[in-house]
Amino acid sequence: MEKTQEKYNWDLTDLFKDKNEFENAITNMKQDLEEIQKYKGMLCDNSNNLYECYNLYEKILMNFEKIYSYGMFSYHLDMGNQEGIKLFKEVENISSEFNVAISFITPEIISSDENIIKKFLKDDIRLNKYERDINDALEKKKHILSKEAENIIASYSEIFSAPENIFDVLTNAEFKFGTLVDENKNTVELTDATYSKYLKSSSIDVRKQAFELMYKKYSEYINTITEMYLSNVKKTVVTSKLRKYKSSLEKATTNDDSTIKVYETLMQGVNDSLNINHEFVSMKKKLLNLNEVHMYDLYVNPFEKTQDEISFEEAKMQVKEALSILGEDYNKILNEAFENRWIDVFEKKNKRGGAYSSGVYGVHPFVLMSFTGNKRDVSTIAHELGHSIHSYYSNKNQNIINSDYTIMTAEVASTVNELLLSEYQIKNEKDNRKKAELIYELLEMIRATFYRQSMFAEFEKEVHEKIENNQMLSSEDLNNLYYKLNQKYFGNDIIIDEQIKYEWARIPHFYSDFYVYKYATGIASAICIATKILNNENGYIQKYIDMLSQGCTKKSVDLLKMVDVDLEDPDTYKIITNFYKNKIDELNKLININMLNG
Repeated sequence: MEKTQEKYNWDLTDLFKDKNEFENAITNMKQDLEEIQKYKGMLCDNSNNLYECYNLYEKILMNFEKIYSYGMFSYHLDMGNQEGIKLFKEVENISSEFNVAISFITPEIISSDENIIKKFLKDDIRLNKYERDINDALEKKKHILSKEAENIIASYSEIFSAPENIFDVLTNAEFKFGTLVDENKNTVELTDATYSKYLKSSSIDVRKQAFELMYKKYSEYINTITEMYLSNVKKTVVTSKLRKYKSSLEKATTNDDSTIKVYETLMQGVNDSLNINHEFVSMKKKLLNLNEVHMYDLYVNPFEKTQDEISFEEAKMQVKEALSILGEDYNKILNEAFENRWIDVFEKKNKRGGAYSSGVYGVHPFVLMSFTGNKRDVSTIAHELGHSIHSYYSNKNQNIINSDYTIMTAEVASTVNELLLSEYQIKNEKDNRKKAELIYELLEMIRATFYRQSMFAEFEKEVHEKIENNQMLSSEDLNNLYYKLNQKYFGNDIIIDEQIKYEWARIPHFYSDFYVYKYATGIASAICIATKILNNENGYIQKYIDMLSQGCTKKSVDLLKMVDVDLEDPDTYKIITNFYKNKIDELNKLININMLNG
């Protein structure tokens, strides 16, 4: 069976051949952290000190990234393994040491005469590759604290991550959701990884069981999770105030190389087009031929006769063929990812849920997923490899300091891949029912990525604003806020089940403040980009790859302008809402609504 084969598992020896090499790397890094201290207090005395310090910092960062990744990956493969837990705690301690040791760099730059620093940059050509980072420090000068304060904050980095870490352990390693009876009358265990599979079941009873089991567990721990989440929000709010930002949203968008205007323009664009989302929800009700539609019915595809199983090898071939349009170089990297164990493919006991891609500079990206044979998993592969190849291009063309692009541009690369896969599948499908099924899946992706993630973003914005205004919030307050947003976003043709009020509590991205809005801006950008790629616009693919290769050498908003996307322009969001509406119309033209009864 394919899932037992080694080629479907990560090869962590790409990072370190053995534990001894890992420990030696830690020893060497700690020595370098001691060495870098000699620049403290004299970093900006001359350009040579500035260069030598940054050069050493670059070396330390490359080593640290490998060390931390090794610990994190080992832990995520089995979050119940005590050795893995201890290893992860070890690298978290090292992360704190690292942050403390280098915390003097930015404060010393900003406390120096800006004209002198600018002269160093102009006169010393060796500093060119660090110019963006140094200029960023100067731009954010008013938000950087004293060396002593920065050191204190760095010392608390492990404590600051506690709410997220506790949430991960609780929901991934300790939550047991119980069993349900599937379509074949088999009693099966519900897991976070299989939840979406059962929500797409053609059986109302299976969908309802999964929905109720999931939120029964979260309701039991809702007060605990509320405390964890609000602690995380308060940490963000306090830190933002300490750093003299007007709000936590300003801090987040600044760190994204974005703007509050991008966030607000997105929110306005979404709210102005909620009628189109309501239209799709109403269409779902008609297609499902149900007297009433519940929240657990949202994910089922009415055109899907059976839950088709797909092997990983079949999924891999679909992704490769769909992305062949991106050219020979892109596809060479794609093949390398598949053939050289960049992906840990299948679900395992206590393996971290969800999926991610993590680029490791000087090695290669690593993709974690839990492939269950669901067709949606094909999109997950394309999505995560979009991140991976973005990291590959960025790492290949930039130093490690400039290679770390923001999430805003990351979500573009991943979503472009999903869209190209979807359009490829639709174009090559001859059967009208299956073509309708694929168009419906694309519509569902837009609903889930643009509208649902924007709903999350609106929830986050309101919660942070309430905390900033010193309002006391309970689990009931958060539940009610989330419930009302569901009413607004989904309209009147669906029953907003009471249990959905707990859904906010299972969203891990809420522990990375103001993360989710970038999924929505990502799909808006991706639709603009994918449309141009599919139209074979002359020179556009190279323009796109050039953008992926820039890392963070430009601000995110400016990087996207390289591929003709302006996220502060309301017309950008009209492109996606028009695309959404056109796909709804295309689906209506393709099928007769009554065909489902035949």
